[in-house]
Amino acid sequence: MIPLDEIRRARERLGDDVLRTPLVRLDERIWLKLECLQPIGSFKLRGALSAVRAASPAELAGGVVTASAGNMAQGVAWAAREAGVRAWVVAPEDAPWAKLDAVERLGGEIIPVSHEAWWQAMVDRRYEGVDGLFVHPVEDELVMAGNGTVGLEIVEDLDTFDTVITPWGGGGLTTGIASAVKALRPSVRIVTAEPETAAPLAAAMRAGGPTEIEFRPSFVDGAGGRALLPTMWERAQELVDEAVAVPLDEVADAMRLLAARAHVVAEGAGALALAAARHREDRCVCVVSGGNVDAAVLAKVLLGETP
Repeated sequence: MIPLDEIRRARERLGDDVLRTPLVRLDERIWLKLECLQPIGSFKLRGALSAVRAASPAELAGGVVTASAGNMAQGVAWAAREAGVRAWVVAPEDAPWAKLDAVERLGGEIIPVSHEAWWQAMVDRRYEGVDGLFVHPVEDELVMAGNGTVGLEIVEDLDTFDTVITPWGGGGLTTGIASAVKALRPSVRIVTAEPETAAPLAAAMRAGGPTEIEFRPSFVDGAGGRALLPTMWERAQELVDEAVAVPLDEVADAMRLLAARAHVVAEGAGALALAAARHREDRCVCVVSGGNVDAAVLAKVLLGETP
């Protein structure tokens, strides 16, 4: 659990440079926390700014590095540009270009690698040949504290709710939000959502520990994965009450519902929480984590297809 005081300090570092995103009521029991409305289209700006602004000038002198398929890359590139230093992004070769193009517009330098090399950079917390400050997209506690500011806002803006549902990619968003919510509303349940084709946390919760899964990449590129990062299973055991694997058809349905009813564009990961909430009966806050989706993918979804 990230200490509540650390999350509050992260909010002070962020100031007014991240949007206090609206909490919108979808129906009588579902609210949407619209992190897709952040300046980079994703919650990742919170964690990236929190980590970079906490670093000393000496730590930043060589620039910053992250490993990301897109959204964290944009957050780190934004934060590095503000700090006046270079940013390198280790990205899998098949990462969505809607996200990588945005990284380049922000001044980030992309290092395309295989999915295995990208994963190894996250495990090793470094990439050979690049010596900048490594900002881990998941396991960095300063990043998770920044993510936790989402949880502070939810608790402050809504008096009564039963469950917060978050997409689970690496676990940094869930850990941050859950740390804040559990500290302030201990009875609230934390539920995670992953695409069923890449759901290592749901498999681990069923098995009682990390286990191998059959991984298939999908249009839900911002959540799920091949495996759990080494430290995140312990955090999940402490904070997560339930983990759900969501069929891809239901993710696409949730994207269409967000567009039609909330007038919001969400990427696959951003729609996961709503897809999971539709099977529940309690009062849920769904974190719509991002809206950075390739136009071709969005077009297929809006036409009723599952890409």
